[in-house]
Amino acid sequence: MRRRLRTALALVLSAAPTGRRAGHAHGAAGPAPTEDRLSGARGTAPAPGRPEPGPGERPGSRNGGGPKAGRGPARPAPEAGRRTGPVRGTPRERLRAWAELLRVSALFSVPGDALAGAAAVGRRPGRGTVLAAGASLCLYEAGMALNDWADRDEDAVDRPHRPIPSGRVSPAAALGAAGALTAAGLALAARAGRPALTVATGLAATVWAYDLRLKHTKAGPAAMAAARSLDLLLGATATATAASAGRTAGDGGRPDNVAGTGGTSATTAARTPGVLALVLPALPAALVLGAHTYGVTAVSRHEAQGGSTGTPLAVLATTAALAAAVAGERRGRGLSGPAHTTPSAPGTRHVATGAFGAPAHAPGAGHATPAPTRTTHTPPGERPASATLARLPALVAGAANNPGRLLTLGLTAAYVRTAAPPLLHAALNPSPPLTQRAVGGGIRAMIPLQAALAARAGAPVTGLAVMGLVPLARSLARKVSPT
Repeated sequence: MRRRLRTALALVLSAAPTGRRAGHAHGAAGPAPTEDRLSGARGTAPAPGRPEPGPGERPGSRNGGGPKAGRGPARPAPEAGRRTGPVRGTPRERLRAWAELLRVSALFSVPGDALAGAAAVGRRPGRGTVLAAGASLCLYEAGMALNDWADRDEDAVDRPHRPIPSGRVSPAAALGAAGALTAAGLALAARAGRPALTVATGLAATVWAYDLRLKHTKAGPAAMAAARSLDLLLGATATATAASAGRTAGDGGRPDNVAGTGGTSATTAARTPGVLALVLPALPAALVLGAHTYGVTAVSRHEAQGGSTGTPLAVLATTAALAAAVAGERRGRGLSGPAHTTPSAPGTRHVATGAFGAPAHAPGAGHATPAPTRTTHTPPGERPASATLARLPALVAGAANNPGRLLTLGLTAAYVRTAAPPLLHAALNPSPPLTQRAVGGGIRAMIPLQAALAARAGAPVTGLAVMGLVPLARSLARKVSPT
């Protein structure tokens, strides 16, 4: 009897609806599955290597089909103001993108080139200096835009936040800006005279060659050093050319009885200086600035990946040597500084005898008998950088009665203080952030170096004016990175 009951019960259970086995009525919906980020939407882990379907997507499809009824909530609409693709943004955002592309915080390291060049040739800043500074700014910004255009593929991997890879500035716009700025720079240089245009043309060619061909070669740092040296020589040439043209115009108002016509005489034209004669006194200062630029460029080649310890150490040693060269003295002459002064035409600060023994005044400006002035002499022979640094306290003590000399030492110390600590940190820990900080420090150190060169050449007011750009550069660098 019991066996028959068990058989009948088994038959009844096997014929029952499957929904009742789970404990609820057939066809009734069970409890809604809970969202589980670790095991999937319905408590089942997705297959290895297969991305989990997002809300509103069909299983097995990644981007197609849209939401399906009963498969989950629909995708929420984008929030107001939220970017869903590469868009231009507001005018303020576009302005910031261009500021990042052109690295406007580094602009303040450019005008000092023209001012230091004017001081090196013994002239007060004038119209030619202003034109040279404007041309330098345009060519500098042209190089920045061209640099990012040439590196757009590399930046897409290493620095995707840059304006071109992020889509905030188009490659065509960056290339067009580089061309327009180059043309503007050459136009301003042409206003300063043919010699200035000659130097500016060489500068523009160097900038384009560096960005398009030489940047990733061994000649890259040398090309950048040449560009910065040419920038200082542009200021020297434009300033001296404008001063010479002013004197020529003053003499050209008188009739020339020999030539029979009014205007510039043949003798005056014969005294018109060439480019080499104009830039020769500024060449030592240009070499110092170029050597510093070489070091900064060498460090910048490792700013994306880091990993170089020897390069920051070598550049740190170069910084010390350059500081010693600017702060030190040589017997009877200085680094493009005056050994004596002579009377000269109005608008000329002094006539300097540079490191090559060439007069800093333009030929034909008038040669009076040199009036000897007080000059500090040092023992014969050149001192190495280490000996000059060791004598730094003695140099400071000796400069106590010479305000100009004391200013030069102070500006040189500011140069070392700006450039050396970031280089030391990058040498101890060559990570990309510290390497980029060393590059930024080297760019900002251009300003006190330019100021020290101007003060050394006998233009303390110009040196202080250049140094006044430091707070502006530091304030803007907090908003826009110079690298």
